[in-house]
Amino acid sequence: MVGLIDEILGLVQRHEQWRGQESINLIPSENVTSPAVRSLLSSDLGHRYTSRQGFYMGSCFIDEIEQYGEELAKDVFHSETSDLRPLSGHIADLVFLASFTEPEDTILCVSPNDGGYPGISEHGISRSLRLRVISFPFSKERRNIQVEEAIDLILREKPKIIIFGASIFLFPHPVKELAKVTREIGAHVGYDGSHVLGLIAGGRFQDPLREGASVLIGSTHKTFFGPQGGIILADREHGETMREQVHPAYVDNAHWNRIAALALALAEMKAYGKEYAGQVVQNARVLAGALAQDGLPVVCAELGYTQSHQVFLDYGGYMQGRVVAKKLEEANIIVDCGVRIGVCEATRRGMREREMQRIAGLMKRVVVDGEEPRRVREDATKLAEEFQGVEYCFR
Repeated sequence: MVGLIDEILGLVQRHEQWRGQESINLIPSENVTSPAVRSLLSSDLGHRYTSRQGFYMGSCFIDEIEQYGEELAKDVFHSETSDLRPLSGHIADLVFLASFTEPEDTILCVSPNDGGYPGISEHGISRSLRLRVISFPFSKERRNIQVEEAIDLILREKPKIIIFGASIFLFPHPVKELAKVTREIGAHVGYDGSHVLGLIAGGRFQDPLREGASVLIGSTHKTFFGPQGGIILADREHGETMREQVHPAYVDNAHWNRIAALALALAEMKAYGKEYAGQVVQNARVLAGALAQDGLPVVCAELGYTQSHQVFLDYGGYMQGRVVAKKLEEANIIVDCGVRIGVCEATRRGMREREMQRIAGLMKRVVVDGEEPRRVREDATKLAEEFQGVEYCFR
């Protein structure tokens, strides 16, 4: 038994050394929490329950923490309602779709073939809810929704729900441009901001709730630097409807250690979000420009490459992208097989424009110059070790 314990602890330690200390993490769907936020995840709250019906005694402080977090969320995102209970952005999507559709209803979203989120596609939540899925007309050259074609589709198909947002998310979606026609047909407008939630909070992407969306849903651990989980932000009408649906249908134990950690991350975002989000976008654009100059296939040069935390390298598909990602992994540079590159964690570690140039140089050595990844690994590790702290936080 001692050997088993040592093996488990040893694997975690090896992971933390490699991913936390020796690697440059460029996964766009990951970030790093502050030490204070991380400490709350291992607090006594992780052992406890509470309930809105008052079934469990001893929960007065837990309930107060949740209420405090909800007020912070409404303040940060300027929403009329908030709900911190969804355990993931995926669950938040599920609550939204289930609250406002019936079987055989139609929803409109970005296709996974265009970078949309597969979890709400015809193979994801929509399949379970028996929803018909249609896709936004989309320009791969501009990496965005085609407005006039979308208006025609909306008027013709009259979907019950329209969801903006995507997994490959370089530029703001035309929420404002399509809001009027969606109101005309009585559709519910949602915005899955999982990838860009921290940029929305920092005022550096777009403000979907002001542009025509009734519901903003998302993950809390990508550009938003909280613990892994989900959030719902909405106007009063939609928010109260979804609030009634969350428990017990989709969330029972909401993990109140996570909610406490999220509340603290919301406070950090309120204090530092504007500065953080601005640096994220600046870093992404500098990295994109440097990679393009070094010969990597960065998309949308004519549009400035990106307005988010993401840089997208077009290698023509997952298989070739995986080859590139594997070579970079061997050099301790971590990306996905998209190849999507995200700078949110590097930014929170304190990296700025100069470091983006250095990262681009390291990637060029592996991908363009064909240098042995193990030779690049030493320099990548040295760069990672220079940035072991966490910024944009209280301590």
